[in-house]
Amino acid sequence: MSLQQLAAISDKLKAQAEMLPEGPEELRNFYEELATHRPMPSGVAQEVVDANGVPARWFRPEGITTPRKILYFHGGGYAIGSPTTHATLTAQLALSAQAEVLSVDYRLAPEHPHPAASEDALKAYQYLIDNGTAPSNITLAGDSAGGGLAITIATIQRDAGQPLPGAIVSFCPWLDMACTGESLTDRADQDPYVTQEMLKGLSAQFIADGDPCDPIASPLYAELEGLPPMLVQVGTAEVLLSDATRIAARAEVAGVDVTLEIWDDMIHVWQI
Repeated sequence: MSLQQLAAISDKLKAQAEMLPEGPEELRNFYEELATHRPMPSGVAQEVVDANGVPARWFRPEGITTPRKILYFHGGGYAIGSPTTHATLTAQLALSAQAEVLSVDYRLAPEHPHPAASEDALKAYQYLIDNGTAPSNITLAGDSAGGGLAITIATIQRDAGQPLPGAIVSFCPWLDMACTGESLTDRADQDPYVTQEMLKGLSAQFIADGDPCDPIASPLYAELEGLPPMLVQVGTAEVLLSDATRIAARAEVAGVDVTLEIWDDMIHVWQI
């Protein structure tokens, strides 16, 4: 992607942010409709399933047989998003990784605040194991809030003495419900879409009466020892840059095999 193309996308996002509807249901409908304009790649079959009581959707590359599964958690500040809004991304991920992707439609705030999302994510993880997938063949992945969920589920499994996934992939993660990162202010003029005010509002909905530093809600504050290999991607033009750099630094100190990729000029969840 050229800088000119990226600038054009940023301008569109800025214009979009100025006309977003108010209210969670209106926002969700807006993003569902927006997703219909993204072209889907060919060669990926989809199937809606019940994952231990949690709605989910399979994205399976056609013509391959593989034991490898990616359990994907969409972003959206824990308030919006679904397997539909992220279908292009998860389908491309399935093709690129040559793996089956299960995208989880976890419950959303404010109707279902923390810990609803992590409860649903755990049920979906157990669904894969119950249906014969070895934990070592599961990669937990997600973007933004979903990138936080991927790390959270691994820490919950570790603390419970349960089988860990083989890897974690976290795209532009939102990990700190206390919203303390330096990039919230020093990247504010570069991020075309996400703002500190927006994140604080979403955090308040998600946390409700809870503690924003609860490590299950904010994996930045979790103990990270013993987690599987982790890939973290982030762009330099997003206010959540500090969340990614801080989790990578803490993971390295904890002895985790962590890879941090910082992409110049890239905006929040450019992967989509």
